[in-house]
Amino acid sequence: MPNFTYVYILESDIVPQQRYFGLTDDLKQRLSEHNRGTSRHTSKYKPWRIRAAIAFRERHRAAEFEKYMKTHSGRVFSKRWF
Repeated sequence: MPNFTYVYILESDIVPQQRYFGLTDDLKQRLSEHNRGTSRHTSKYKPWRIRAAIAFRERHRAAEFEKYMKTHSGRVFSKRWF
């Protein structure tokens, strides 16, 4: 969808309990980059699949939500709801 910023949760296919939280304007392209191994943070757990993606109209709100999801309480929240 155009004009949206996404906060996404990836789940590793080889280590399902391994998750990664990120932010992007192009979800398809970003997933492809993770699966090609271009991100050093995610390359050793590839391939990845999208567990959840939340669309935001305002990029700053998406960035705040991503920051929260990377905290301890955000990870607990994601395990419960995603």
